[in-house]
Amino acid sequence: MCTPAGEVRPHWQYLASALEGLNRGELDQRRAEAERLLRENGVTYNVYGDPAGSQRPWSLDLIPFLIPSEEWRQIEAGLAQRAEVLNLVLRDIYGPRDLLRLGLLPPELIYGHPGFLRPCHPLVSQKPHPLILYAADLARGADGRMSVISDRTQAPSGAGYALENRTVTSSIFPSVFRDSHVHRLAVFFQSLRGSLASYAPSGADEPRVVILTPGPLNETYFEHAYLANYLGYNLARGDDLVVREGRVWLRSVNRLEPVDVLWRRVDDNYCDPLELLPDSRLGIVGLVEAARQGRIAVVNPLGSSVLENPALHAFLPGIALHFLGRPLEFPSVPTWWCGQKRELRHVINNLDGMVIRLVHRRPNVRPVYGSLLSREQRRELIRHIRAEPHLYVGQEQIRLSCAPTLVDGKLTPRHAVLRAFLVARNDGYVVMPGGLTRVAPSSESLSVSNQAGGIAKDTWVIASEPEKQVSLLRNPAAIEPVSPLRPSLPPAAAENFFWFSRYAERADHGIRLMRTVLVYHSRTRFEEPYDQETLVALLQVLNRVTGTSFGLVGAQAATPPASLASDLTSSISNPCLRGGIAFNIKSLLQAANGVRDHLSTDTQRLLNEVQKSLLKLECLSGERFLEALEQIDELTTLLAGLSGLVVEGMLRGEAWTFWDIGRRIERSLLLATIVRGTLVQTRPVPVEADLLDAVLRTFDSLIVYRRVYNAPPAMIPTLALLLLDEKTPRALRFQLSCLEDHVAVLPREAGIRQLSEMARCVLEAVTAVRLVDFSQWAFADPSTGIRVAIDELLSRIEQLLRSTSDLLTRDYFVDSRGPRQLLRTEPPK
Repeated sequence: MCTPAGEVRPHWQYLASALEGLNRGELDQRRAEAERLLRENGVTYNVYGDPAGSQRPWSLDLIPFLIPSEEWRQIEAGLAQRAEVLNLVLRDIYGPRDLLRLGLLPPELIYGHPGFLRPCHPLVSQKPHPLILYAADLARGADGRMSVISDRTQAPSGAGYALENRTVTSSIFPSVFRDSHVHRLAVFFQSLRGSLASYAPSGADEPRVVILTPGPLNETYFEHAYLANYLGYNLARGDDLVVREGRVWLRSVNRLEPVDVLWRRVDDNYCDPLELLPDSRLGIVGLVEAARQGRIAVVNPLGSSVLENPALHAFLPGIALHFLGRPLEFPSVPTWWCGQKRELRHVINNLDGMVIRLVHRRPNVRPVYGSLLSREQRRELIRHIRAEPHLYVGQEQIRLSCAPTLVDGKLTPRHAVLRAFLVARNDGYVVMPGGLTRVAPSSESLSVSNQAGGIAKDTWVIASEPEKQVSLLRNPAAIEPVSPLRPSLPPAAAENFFWFSRYAERADHGIRLMRTVLVYHSRTRFEEPYDQETLVALLQVLNRVTGTSFGLVGAQAATPPASLASDLTSSISNPCLRGGIAFNIKSLLQAANGVRDHLSTDTQRLLNEVQKSLLKLECLSGERFLEALEQIDELTTLLAGLSGLVVEGMLRGEAWTFWDIGRRIERSLLLATIVRGTLVQTRPVPVEADLLDAVLRTFDSLIVYRRVYNAPPAMIPTLALLLLDEKTPRALRFQLSCLEDHVAVLPREAGIRQLSEMARCVLEAVTAVRLVDFSQWAFADPSTGIRVAIDELLSRIEQLLRSTSDLLTRDYFVDSRGPRQLLRTEPPK
């Protein structure tokens, strides 16, 4: 930001004057607004081993990182040339291998590197740039020049975060952003979308691009879903894709859809368990063969991680002269590969000024700064280097420049690294005008990375004149035919929608039943035997619904009030207590996170509020019973709002169908469980009256009952309302009728006319309810006191619904076809 003399540089002056006009309170307000936007948009980054896990919020500093256009043009040209060189290296390594024969690359750097995948040789690509995406981490040294400190060629991450940073920062400083004439990012993403489509195999009129993600537990899963939404691509996991007849297909519900371009965000070793890592659960069996035949374009090609070897930096200048006939314009940080004797001596003799890296990345292994080592640590490191010198690289420890960062209302210098992104076109590489800037988490820290707790910044390339507005959205004034596409729904997404709604129902009914228990617990002082019997019956059914075993001593006695309050609080707040409220909320959020690319912005915001309530719940102890009650009241409202948003906001397609099937099955099962646990067993009249009131409260039907019958709750009318009324949204018959309609429209194999097993189960359940004989309901077995007709009906309904759930899983969520031959062996007809 400043010259050595302390003067503000010209391209920083406008922003500096704008910041000078803001007081501490205004800056705090804008920072809070940025945090709110990031939270509502669900922006997260999972730091492995962090207690917050996948819910760790994205850290964004308000002060952008500025680069003038004049300097950026030089950076742009140097990065484009570097990408060209690495692209040629990739073609050569998996092709003629002239670099190895001519001695421009030591064979150990390639053949000894785990990123070199022999099954992927030779590289099959009809395009001049198989290295489609490239990213470089840049740092400014003491001389003021930018250098490349690392290359990202396998599955570069961060472009989506850079776009989100821009969205938030431009919202926080709208006028400053507009008047600064910042280069826009949409042009880069426009080029990205066009380039990926152009790499599709010939014959694809409307290429289907799929982003291959490891799943919601990956540290950058937010970015995968965000880019899928922004670019209009399908997001899929490895088990959502199959290889049939030599090409890759996306498994949508009961059908296969061809995939032309696979943008992988999975490390290449994990992409095909058939020819690469055998125990991988993230890849696609047969992907290497499909790529080998040229039936699918993989972005980036499998095996491209070999280019991330930092030792290549030492040899790139000579390689550039060989391929291009001119020097490398953009320098790397001075690098020495320890596999050469002279370089090994240099690294060891100058260890205090070196950063020691492995030639390939390993989990939980970070660069070692020689200047920070003790004498014993230094000796130990030298011993490791001498034992396996070919595995180590020494890079000069440059003095990183600093960027102004807002800390406690003041601008503080922090070491900064910029990740720049490039995408290939037929005529070369396009560079994103900006990128993802990260700064160190503290002024003492030398490491700048997200895994080390780095803080992100927006990157502004300052233009000399106003930028033209560009957007990926269609021009609404343009008249052009738009063909609707049938949305794809991979099995994993369908399963997540199914369990999303089921866990939502479990949480909602668990909360409602818990509140009903608390009403009767607060009303009784264990003075009347009937009060105690009512409470014990409610606790027993609460145990059945939540799968827990609190609140009872023996079979028929309630625990003392203090102990019961502690048990109930634990059931509410303990996320590890399977079946408890916090557990169900946590499971709901995990399922919803798996389909976040299908959910609206408002739905995602409400899910973030549910997440906040869950974190509050998890902090509660048994002594904070009243706070737990407040939290579950808040959760009831949030869950109702969430259900309403899904109902009103989702397209009535396959995703909605599976979501509502889950809701109807779970609501029916919970209704049957609660009714069987409270109303099937005959009890004294005062107890039955209380239980009827409690059940109607739990299903939010007490007012409905009063409006319909205008009388105190009675057994037969209550059962009729809860089980047989087809106009009551919480009644069993209403659920089964909806379920019957949904099952009828589920996709099936063509030519099959008879009812499926699942349809038969639902039809039997619906018929059983429709054929109910009221005259049998009032009678109870004299020996047991059980209302047998009701008990048998609900027991059978439960069996049929559980079978329906199992059959749905078998037919739509699991690929029951098993392994298939990848290629046809018979001659064509």
